[in-house]
Amino acid sequence: MPKTDRDRAPATTVTGVLGSPVEPVKRQTDIARAAALIADPSRARILKCLADGRALPANALADEAGIGAATASAHLAKLVEGALLTVERRGRHRFYRLAGPDVSAALECLALIAPPLPITSLKQSNRAVALHRGRSCYDHLAGRLGVALMHGLLKRGILTGHDGVHRPDEAVCDRPASYGHDVRYHLTPAGRTTLAELGIDADRLPPRRPAIRYCVDWSEHQHHLAGGLGAVLTARLFELDWVRWGRSPRVVDLTDTGAQGLERTLGVVVADDTVRARGPVSPA
Repeated sequence: MPKTDRDRAPATTVTGVLGSPVEPVKRQTDIARAAALIADPSRARILKCLADGRALPANALADEAGIGAATASAHLAKLVEGALLTVERRGRHRFYRLAGPDVSAALECLALIAPPLPITSLKQSNRAVALHRGRSCYDHLAGRLGVALMHGLLKRGILTGHDGVHRPDEAVCDRPASYGHDVRYHLTPAGRTTLAELGIDADRLPPRRPAIRYCVDWSEHQHHLAGGLGAVLTARLFELDWVRWGRSPRVVDLTDTGAQGLERTLGVVVADDTVRARGPVSPA
């Protein structure tokens, strides 16, 4: 479906559904410093482990990166100093998380141009398949699950503005694995009512960020919901136990109750091969 002037957002300024502008970067940035921080394989594994927006303790990150506690501590200190991570103390432990969604978006973009890691075990193969089925993109859903959610919201008339399909030959600013800029999505009055029935107040979304954004999903090449609404909706799905964290970092599993609930309330029809969480699963 070709874009119209009504659907296309200005290329210079991105605007959220509430009208708050997202200004482009207007200063010179030290790309080399940020790239050097990410370039170390152990630090890259730590960042990828935190890309779902959760805070994790240093020992869990050391285990995930396959390094010792002292080495992990040194890497974490550099990432905090470089403003890629933040740290908070909880009792005797320190918990680390990404400094914000832009860090996660940068990792997604790098993943698009990076050579694939060799898959040498069934575990690695299963993890790759699971990430395509359903994963977090910082604090919102991505993969086939996230794309299905977006399409359900559009078909049910909760969101309007586009059909959710990324067409590279028509794109102006949109690229895979990045925030979308070319179109605007809007929440409809009927959508506000539906979300309220789900326990979401569309007038009380997180401040200081666009209410509705979208990402071009790197694996599906379609749009998934981001922004304040994407974060709140994802958090609500976890509260309802409609989705659960999988056994690997960033993997999100759909429960049987969630599959029924999403179809009933939001019109989301999930493909049969999307992961279902049938038993209790501890966060990775």
